[in-house]
Amino acid sequence: VGWWVGGYRVRCVPRGRLTMSKAKAVLDGCSLTCSQLTKLGGQGASIQIGVDAMAKVVRAREMVDNLVERGFNEGHVAYGINTGFGLFSNIVVENDQLTDLQNNLIRSHCAGIGDPISREQTRRLLALRINVLAKGHSGIRPETLDQMVAAFNADCMSVVPAKGTVGASGDLAPLSHLALGLMGEGPMWDPDTGAIGEAAEILARKGLSPITLQAKEGLAMINGTQLMSSIGADAVTRAENVAMCADIACALSVEALKGTPRSFEPCIHAVRPHQGQVEVAGRLISLLTPLSEMYSSHNYTGQVQDAYSLRCSPQVHGIVHDTIRFVGGVLDVELNSATDNPMVFSGADGFEIVCGDNATLEDQEAARQDWGGVLKKRTSDTFYNAGDGFVISGGNFHGEYPAKVLDYLAIGVSELGNISERRLERLVNPSLSGLPAFLTNEPGLNSGFMIAHCTSAALCSENKVLSHPSSVDTISTSGAKEDHVSMGGFAARKALETVSHVETIVAIEILAACQALENFRPLKTTDALEAVHALVREKVPPLGVDRYMTADIEAVTEIIRSGAIVEAVQPHLALHSHRTAAEMEAEILELRAQLAEKETK
Repeated sequence: VGWWVGGYRVRCVPRGRLTMSKAKAVLDGCSLTCSQLTKLGGQGASIQIGVDAMAKVVRAREMVDNLVERGFNEGHVAYGINTGFGLFSNIVVENDQLTDLQNNLIRSHCAGIGDPISREQTRRLLALRINVLAKGHSGIRPETLDQMVAAFNADCMSVVPAKGTVGASGDLAPLSHLALGLMGEGPMWDPDTGAIGEAAEILARKGLSPITLQAKEGLAMINGTQLMSSIGADAVTRAENVAMCADIACALSVEALKGTPRSFEPCIHAVRPHQGQVEVAGRLISLLTPLSEMYSSHNYTGQVQDAYSLRCSPQVHGIVHDTIRFVGGVLDVELNSATDNPMVFSGADGFEIVCGDNATLEDQEAARQDWGGVLKKRTSDTFYNAGDGFVISGGNFHGEYPAKVLDYLAIGVSELGNISERRLERLVNPSLSGLPAFLTNEPGLNSGFMIAHCTSAALCSENKVLSHPSSVDTISTSGAKEDHVSMGGFAARKALETVSHVETIVAIEILAACQALENFRPLKTTDALEAVHALVREKVPPLGVDRYMTADIEAVTEIIRSGAIVEAVQPHLALHSHRTAAEMEAEILELRAQLAEKETK
């Protein structure tokens, strides 16, 4: 693949594939996905840099060394290598002060506040920063990257405050805190006790040396979107799971509320063929057929149409699934993107700068020399020719992409909570369900699910505030040099909190629907939904008299987060997914006949 940039043809070497076995990953800067990064947050995960990726790192560092050793002796400058930062970018720093320049950058930018992100989130943050550096466009030394990998594998994680980033130039404050601990300064999570200790002492105890920064390395450590992207990766991975659980919860509620699967028939959704809508409708059909004993006990007698929260679930859930898929695609690109500034390009790093499709090597070299010759100057610069490559300033650190899509994610996932709470209302309201009020058999003496519903409603209300997009805001910083920012860090934190709330909201619906099923015993629902019911009952017994409800809610929430609910129905969904078109059509015709027969009776 290729595209045109500034009159030059740029071809990119095809992306590799991340090698991952259980908790071990080989990072190459090209292949990390949201779900894989989320797994790297677990204790015991270990990483290494791919051989090809490290070769790119070596070549990029040679470009920086060329500038330091040769170019600067002639009076040339390059932003971030021998200049100040932001508003101070026009101030040249002497060669003998370059190490101090990088160290001061990290220390001064450690201005974050608030509770720290968790150790799991910090592991993902460090793994992602390593992956981006492994792409080979930051100019970090290979030995520095090796030290970062060693710290990750030893679980030596800096303490990183959650607040303080505006999302351009990337997540400067959080990444500075991440780097500070690796330098042997400031606080660090103790891998043995989980307490917070001094970084210098913990590194020494683990046999690790503090990182000593050299030219450009401080900037390489902190310029980028890795906080918002790593938290966002966790949010989108959990959103994928809870969206599937919401579909399952809906199917349970349809059964418990004596609904019908007729509104999920493929013919309805084929004429409005949004991918998510079609998938959810198919999933609900799979979960609700063959028609169960419970359905046969009522045959949808006397009803005409289900409420929107049941009947329109493919349309509502479907766009959420599509939103999650879109957000995940954007973040997968972001996880493997070079977001540094300035960026380093070597002559053999997988990119070709050519004047056209048929350009010779001599043409490429002439173009490179012409480009560098025109733009090179003796003041703070945006481009510098470094022998076999060049260093160029740009704006890849700007977090607008992850900020925007994470706002989309919060808006989308919050709707799963809204519609789940509406189904819960129908389950606990006897005038809507025909079930015992609040699903308790001794109302008055017992309150049943009364306040569990209030909890669901409260979380939905909070989500409405959390869904207000942070990326619509911007504020000028750094003396107006950085005059437009993304607010992506807050977008990520809000998205993750919204997903967490929806996990609990859906858990309450599943808990209530399973309680409702008890009223139909000994009749059974479908095999798929019986599997979910059995899984819930392993952790939570049926509600007889009132008891402490928080423990029940937390237990089912944990089942959701573990992925066990999706796993429980997967064999049943897999059976349906392997049907041929003819088999599916025959089954739908049979279902229609069954429904018609039962409704007639």
